[in-house]
Amino acid sequence: MAHYAFLDDKNIVTDVIVGIDETELIEGKDPEAWYSEFRNQVCKRTSYNGKIRKNYAGIGFTYDSERDAFIAPKPFDSWELDEDTCRWVAPVEYPTDGLIYAWNEDSLDWEAVIYDNQTAE
Repeated sequence: MAHYAFLDDKNIVTDVIVGIDETELIEGKDPEAWYSEFRNQVCKRTSYNGKIRKNYAGIGFTYDSERDAFIAPKPFDSWELDEDTCRWVAPVEYPTDGLIYAWNEDSLDWEAVIYDNQTAE
């Protein structure tokens, strides 16, 4: 089975489905063409491993026809698109000290996430 993303008129993903294998034809048509006609909406194949169109499509992602890639919504204004992976990258590298971090757009840096370790009595 293969996965297919449906796009609105602005190339935003509105739905992702599991469909027929991409090597099979439906009524003599390749699956993208058949699903596009059936739903009256542009259809593009996507894949979990990123070998097709860079990233697995999700609802709200944009399909960029020039890059032939699905791109997630930009998470923060300061992040830039990596042209090779079509993924958003923070201006500061994620720390590798084993802690969990969250991005702080105000300070433009990663902040360690501190959990309350108290237990209920």
